[in-house]
Amino acid sequence: MLKRTIYGLLALGVVAVIGFAIYAYRPALPEISAEARPQFDAATIETGRVLAAAGYCETCHTAPGGAPYAGNYALNTNFGTIYASNITPDPKTGIGSWSPEAFRRAMQEGVSRDGAHLFPAFPYDHFTKMSDADIDAIYGYLMAKVAPVSQETKPATIAFPLNQRVLQAGWQLLFVDFGRYKPDPSKSEAWNRGAYLVEGVTHCGACHTPRNQLGAERKSEAFAGAPIDGWTAPALTRDNPSAVPWTAADFTQYLQTGAGTYHGVAAGPMSPVVHAGVAQLPKSDLEAIGIYLGDIVGAPQSDPAQNAVVVSSLAASRPDPSYRKDEGERLYVAACAACHYNSDKVLAMRPLLGINSSVRLSDPSNLIRVMLKGISVKEGSGGVVMPSYGQVYSDAQIAAIANYLRKDLAGLEPWPDLALSVAQIRGGETAPVATARASTP
Repeated sequence: MLKRTIYGLLALGVVAVIGFAIYAYRPALPEISAEARPQFDAATIETGRVLAAAGYCETCHTAPGGAPYAGNYALNTNFGTIYASNITPDPKTGIGSWSPEAFRRAMQEGVSRDGAHLFPAFPYDHFTKMSDADIDAIYGYLMAKVAPVSQETKPATIAFPLNQRVLQAGWQLLFVDFGRYKPDPSKSEAWNRGAYLVEGVTHCGACHTPRNQLGAERKSEAFAGAPIDGWTAPALTRDNPSAVPWTAADFTQYLQTGAGTYHGVAAGPMSPVVHAGVAQLPKSDLEAIGIYLGDIVGAPQSDPAQNAVVVSSLAASRPDPSYRKDEGERLYVAACAACHYNSDKVLAMRPLLGINSSVRLSDPSNLIRVMLKGISVKEGSGGVVMPSYGQVYSDAQIAAIANYLRKDLAGLEPWPDLALSVAQIRGGETAPVATARASTP
């Protein structure tokens, strides 16, 4: 009886393996020559350029100092390092021999031309929602306007057995809802356009949605905020800790200019997303994204100038030259107040720090990184620079300023162990140490 059971289980296992192999199999698609590629008109190519920018294709497929789209940008994951592939039209090391059908399959199904499954660091779980026409436009742009570069892609450092690409088919089965975006008939045309862009090409949830232990987005916690490259991508929901709830107009302004009057400026990984990415979209698309994200936040409309936190933060930002209660305030007045002092109006070009998103997050990493590294002229609000203080102030002094901003200007619970967090971030560690409970004044 035992022997029969063992044989039965073995047979069942063999059938399961064969069944999965059949399910996971994808045939290689034929290579094509450059002469056989379809030709696209100028308008389609321009649409492809804008969509490629909005999808951050160049940002993720270009190594620091490398040729555009030539790959080898390192994507560090919990499972190892994955290197972005070469998507220039080079026929040997890039995608120059790919047909539009092969490109669409990679974008919408996560399968390469040769039939290999792509690692989900490539966000095909979002691109699957894109239309064939939009994907063809990106293909046309890459083939017509991007210079071919001969560069092999470095192998991923993922350990066995997770490095076996066939297993990605199982990941897809568990976590990916394949298919094009389906408009919601109960919503407006602009809302649906925004949803299509956010859920598809701009793949906002890839950074702003927390992931499970297998690296998949937790769909029940969509846009709830997540760590990314040592920074925090804030929640895009009602749980966003902003003192002034985000509105559709706020999102549009931020994505168009890199600055939100009542929220802060784009920095860290978000900076290229805005300036080299979504800001390339036409204003109507940015407004549509704003409408969709504003609906997710679901905040009631109100006058920010009358917001109690804004009023108190404005009052607190007026330094009293006759009194400095602690080192944090003294350092703030010396280093920050000249630019961040606001008399009676909140200005996008001079962020009011008491309501700034980085000060109000439960994790101080964003604020510490900005204080240490500053914000260059190409980041944040165009043409505005914030100097770096990493070479000027010690860990304890950076922590003192951050504590003053958090406790005195924002009126929130202080972050614990701030000096240790500063030391870790300065030393290159990404895991935050100090976190505070979400709180309100």
